[in-house]
Amino acid sequence: MNYLSVENISKAFGERVLFSDISFGINKDQKIAFVAKNGTGKTSILDIIAGITPPDSGQVVSRKGIKISFLPQEPNLDGNLTIEETIFASDNDILKVIERYEKALNNPEDQDAYQKAFDEMEQLQAWDFETQYKQVLFKLKLDQLDRKVHLLSGGQKKRLAMANALLNKPDLLILDEPTNHLDLEMIEWLEDYFAKENITLFMVTHDRYFLERVCNEIVELEDGQLYSYKGNYSYYLEKKEARLQLEAVNTGKAKQLYKKELEWMRRQPKARTTKSKSRIDDFSEIKAKAHKRRENHTMQLEINMERMGNKVVELHKLSKSFDDKIILKQFDHSFQPGERVGIIGKNGTGKSTFLNMITGALQPDAGKIITGETIKFGYYTQKGINIKPGQKVIEVIREFGDYIPLKKGRQISAQQLLERFLFDRKKSYDFVEKLSGGERKRLYLCTVLIQNPNFLILDEPTNDLDIVTLNVLESFLLDFPGCLLVVSHDRYFMDKIVDHLFVFRGEGVIEDFPGNYSDFRAYEDSTPVAAQIKEIKTEKTDWKKDNTAGKLSYNEQKEYEKIERELKQLEYRKKEMEALFAEGTLDNEAILEQSKELEQVIKNIETKEERWFELAGKLEG
Repeated sequence: MNYLSVENISKAFGERVLFSDISFGINKDQKIAFVAKNGTGKTSILDIIAGITPPDSGQVVSRKGIKISFLPQEPNLDGNLTIEETIFASDNDILKVIERYEKALNNPEDQDAYQKAFDEMEQLQAWDFETQYKQVLFKLKLDQLDRKVHLLSGGQKKRLAMANALLNKPDLLILDEPTNHLDLEMIEWLEDYFAKENITLFMVTHDRYFLERVCNEIVELEDGQLYSYKGNYSYYLEKKEARLQLEAVNTGKAKQLYKKELEWMRRQPKARTTKSKSRIDDFSEIKAKAHKRRENHTMQLEINMERMGNKVVELHKLSKSFDDKIILKQFDHSFQPGERVGIIGKNGTGKSTFLNMITGALQPDAGKIITGETIKFGYYTQKGINIKPGQKVIEVIREFGDYIPLKKGRQISAQQLLERFLFDRKKSYDFVEKLSGGERKRLYLCTVLIQNPNFLILDEPTNDLDIVTLNVLESFLLDFPGCLLVVSHDRYFMDKIVDHLFVFRGEGVIEDFPGNYSDFRAYEDSTPVAAQIKEIKTEKTDWKKDNTAGKLSYNEQKEYEKIERELKQLEYRKKEMEALFAEGTLDNEAILEQSKELEQVIKNIETKEERWFELAGKLEG
């Protein structure tokens, strides 16, 4: 069943044409991701489909009676309302049904109206609406229902708008970057929600795991052409690669034909016959095909950054809190040259605060940070770039540097770096005001990289970047020889570029996990100890409130938390070693050595588990 048809729409801003003659349809039960480079009009297409702005030409036709909800990147909410009042002020059909039912209750003599209202309540399952909206708000960490909207952060406003969109239970839900401002726990909850709910989706998102798990079709806009892939992200990558290979073959054939036709054209044929006229007309088309180049930049750089000494950055017993909120508690870590760390955790656990302390923008309450003499930080923050009126793209980047030195005396100029990050020469001389939000983020990234840091810190670098740019950034970071510290909710990105994780648990607890995000998620889901902890663990503040015989003392609580962390690391190491044995590639000497280590690991697990169960029993008591 067709819900909506987009018919030959076009949009331009002045001389800049975003897209023209675009057509596609959205059918019931489709979960479509719309993929394109930043600046090609993704948000404009969503605005047109949602009826926010009209196209310059063409039309959008929706099926009569279908309910459409739209989640924009920047939602427009009434700042004077509270979170709960915002839900009740929304244009939600369920609220209208509840209102009609309450009116019918006040007029018991009108049995027909009462029966109709009752049937509507049944049909929309409106009886437990209060429970529904509170569950959704709590999942999106909006539990202060009486908090005014104007006091909320940008991310909280986006989550409130999402709650409204989900509670409206639309037939078609249009989403513009839905995972921005969500932590990993919320993203995974949203994935599960969309898997269970019967909603047709059309979305723009750069979250590739989200694409993989939620979408069943990907529509890509590239060079003004639409390409449709009936599958998830893995299918899209496979089929797109096949398409590019076919295009490369066709381009090769076109080049041969172009060479042949060029020789004929150079003989200056007189266009006297219909045949020769036609051949001349066809020449320009052959020439275009022969000169078609792909703008894919596979980067294999040997960056010649300043040498790092043995001392990189040392964190000694760092502590930080804001009022009663503990961010760090006696945290120690010494970064090694080339170390690549990802930081994950719920919103509000102090990830950005941690980065600001390392770079000196914020001071710890206790402890000290020692930075090596040769360390040069490059810090990409969530704030973005300050734009000066009348500045051109190339001028912005040259304020920070003219080139990145490579080995063997080579270098990447500012212009070349822009080209690698998909700013062609024409775009490099555009005014910055003309750039889309995603293009500005891309430019900001270039200003950080051109400074040639040897310790790169990235705070949510993937927000608002398109998938093409993400692939370029990943290629650059895989070649980057320095230290890397990244906060990101993009699981695909983290899996690709980091070696281990700092897991911010809250209340000052930070775990060092030896693996990437997928390793961490698999470990969390499969470890029996973690599951048991989840079931019996009480609130962290219980022992502070009531330190009776059935609770843990302060030192026991610290020991309990430490054993939890150590058990997870030991279990992970055990799995690694068992996998190594299963491969069957070890020689006799290695088997003997690994067996001894495995025996010791198992012994440590048993000892620590025994103590853990003893403390857990006390906690339950």
